[in-house]
Amino acid sequence: MTLRIAFAASNAPIAQAALESLTRAYGDHAESGADVIVALGGDGFMLQTLHRTQALAVPVYGMNRGTVGFLMNEYSDHDLPERLAAAEEAELNPLSMRAVDTGGAVHEALAINEVSLLRQGPQAARLRITVDGRMRMSELVCDGALVATPAGSTAYNYSAHGPILPIGADVLALTAMSAFRPRRWRGALLPKTADVRFEVLDGEKRPVMAEADSRSVRDVVEVGIRSEPGVVHRVLFDPGHGLEERLIREQFV
Repeated sequence: MTLRIAFAASNAPIAQAALESLTRAYGDHAESGADVIVALGGDGFMLQTLHRTQALAVPVYGMNRGTVGFLMNEYSDHDLPERLAAAEEAELNPLSMRAVDTGGAVHEALAINEVSLLRQGPQAARLRITVDGRMRMSELVCDGALVATPAGSTAYNYSAHGPILPIGADVLALTAMSAFRPRRWRGALLPKTADVRFEVLDGEKRPVMAEADSRSVRDVVEVGIRSEPGVVHRVLFDPGHGLEERLIREQFV
């Protein structure tokens, strides 16, 4: 059976050139009804593609035509059907963000990597952290804080000195950025089922924004974060180069 392949590419010239070469060689099926979607770009474009095609339940195979490419496979325009047939699948659950701004508006979004809170101005943010309805930290003074999935633990979370999580781990990483009080507090590991709530203290003087995979909400007063088990993203990797191997390898660089 011939695979029905749909291609998607970022606007980068190198990605557009790959799109032209691959569609000429393998055709280009509509995403609706395709067996697999091949995303050409970097990690940012891969996240966009996963979000955009979420309702289709079609696996996505990324090939790196960007910069980082942690979620991507190596690019080649040869033997693509064979690579797709041999690919290993990883299933990812995103985080659900519910942010309330100073005007009372509610903003909801999903994040495959992380949900982050960041100071908007020159002064540090003041945050109160509640987990499953129990206050765990009455005041965290910091540049920001984030909750990351295992798949996102090597992204912003790792840059903020958070832990790398095994892909199969049923935990989330809560990581602080430049914590001032408590001094040097790095964060916590939480069960995947945890319901995390941040309250912004003194928000008029110390405004805070929230981001879910680059979707931004400014001037938030409260942000709730939890894993969303009802949403599953299917990502394909070449054998021996899946997320589990990449996460382990990243720790020995």
